[in-house]
Amino acid sequence: MAAPAFDHIVIAAETLAEGEVWLTDLLGAAPEPGGKHGFMGTHNRLWRLGDREYLELIAIDPDATPPPYPRWFGLDQFGGPPRLVAWVIRTSPLQPQPSSSVMQAARGDLRWQITIPDSGTSAQDGVAPLQIDWGDGPHPADRMPDHGLRLTGLNLAHAKQPAILPDDPRIKVRTGAARLTARLSTPRGEVVL
Repeated sequence: MAAPAFDHIVIAAETLAEGEVWLTDLLGAAPEPGGKHGFMGTHNRLWRLGDREYLELIAIDPDATPPPYPRWFGLDQFGGPPRLVAWVIRTSPLQPQPSSSVMQAARGDLRWQITIPDSGTSAQDGVAPLQIDWGDGPHPADRMPDHGLRLTGLNLAHAKQPAILPDDPRIKVRTGAARLTARLSTPRGEVVL
């Protein structure tokens, strides 16, 4: 079994264009194209955060057919300005939590499995990580240019500690009201999401 490791953070937006403008200005770097997730009716943009780490901006794809189940990251109920809604750890094999399912996905030569809560919303108000397994194939961050963006901290607060956490000094957990924040080092200085 591979030890859990930080993989990516997820920022949701009402539209991909709105989120892209906001994040590009905030981070001081343009995203990579990302792609579409037909099985979820979503599309995304990506920013590299280091080796095998990235930031994902995601929104409902208005041109896609809605799936017959809730979209991931609570996008069916999402509203308001773009914001951090979830984080994802890389592990193998996946260890799905109660009331979650493993979905298989592919785009080009990228192939992955991911745990998705059956409700579509991230567990513990986004504080508990989703799990992803990229298998033996490539990782999206391997193909992205390095603009100097780095995750420097991920702060989790919840009444209950998530069941699976990576051993990563950047990740801090405390008991309290549900809250998830990420600190990034960018060409424009530190940013808190």
